[in-house]
Amino acid sequence: MPKLTVAERVTAMLRIRRFEEQCIRLSKEGQFPGHYHVYIGQEPTAVAACAALAAEDFVFSTWRNHGHLLARGAAADRMMAEILGKAGGYAGGRSGTLHLSVRELGVPATSALVGASLPLATGGALACKRRGSGVTVVFFGDAALEEGAFYEAMIIAAVWKLPILFVCENNSIPPAQRKRGQYTSSTLPAARLADVPQSLQIATEVVDGADADALAGCFERLVAEVRSGGGPRFVEVRCTRWPGNFPLWPELPGGEWQLAWAYGQQPDHADMAAWLQQSDPVLLYLRKQAAAGALDRAQAEAIDASVRAEMTAAVRFALDSPLPAANEAYEHVWAQGRQA
Repeated sequence: MPKLTVAERVTAMLRIRRFEEQCIRLSKEGQFPGHYHVYIGQEPTAVAACAALAAEDFVFSTWRNHGHLLARGAAADRMMAEILGKAGGYAGGRSGTLHLSVRELGVPATSALVGASLPLATGGALACKRRGSGVTVVFFGDAALEEGAFYEAMIIAAVWKLPILFVCENNSIPPAQRKRGQYTSSTLPAARLADVPQSLQIATEVVDGADADALAGCFERLVAEVRSGGGPRFVEVRCTRWPGNFPLWPELPGGEWQLAWAYGQQPDHADMAAWLQQSDPVLLYLRKQAAAGALDRAQAEAIDASVRAEMTAAVRFALDSPLPAANEAYEHVWAQGRQA
């Protein structure tokens, strides 16, 4: 797969961030019911992983799925309509936010249960192996290592040498320890999360989730190894949780993210200011590219303006889309020809 340019990577990351901000706003306005999760602060992981994939590959996600779908190429307007339960959504409003999937993009399933996508992804990897092409990437959090499904999936993948990349997005890492190897899970008695897959002879890596360039190089290499028949791989992406993800319901501490924060200004919110300086992958990437002369502030502002316009249009499409017709409630409940 061709590498993303600096502008393409910034665009992809900002699309995720601005989409998630709109989700938070719409939820606060009561536009859709139920809980939801956002991907702010982890954008370059999805962007790097999906940039390394081909059209034939599979992606399996978690409840924090918006970023994965957008990075895979999903349309923001149809995703937003689905989240609002509207007929214009990818599943006609049936899946909502927690079970978004787009089959034509190779994202056949998302699960809101901890670790539940792992067995499904292992089946996807087996399908890839049997047809002789394609790889599977599965995203999950560090809590999935406490589930039996994780071990079943890892053992089968290792024994059968399946073409699957296990991506653990560990968003509980303090900033100072993201690049070290000694930070343990709060409930897992392993010294490192990577000790678990290594015990099953699965090659592992640990990468800083706030370093977009390191993530791009890591995923490009690991996907190539899996695709060439090297068997499964495991990567722990070490992230520091965005402050807006700590409350029970996502919030926007300091308001919507400001591009000016990447160029010297500071928010009034202390926790947000600290996270921006140490852990915000978008801000850190913009500063790095500006210092290298690869993307200046005017170019970044133009990208952000374009992304904001896209998200405004996506929200309008979702709000204008009708609710599903009541007489369609039982469609897709049974497989064709099997209804009793």
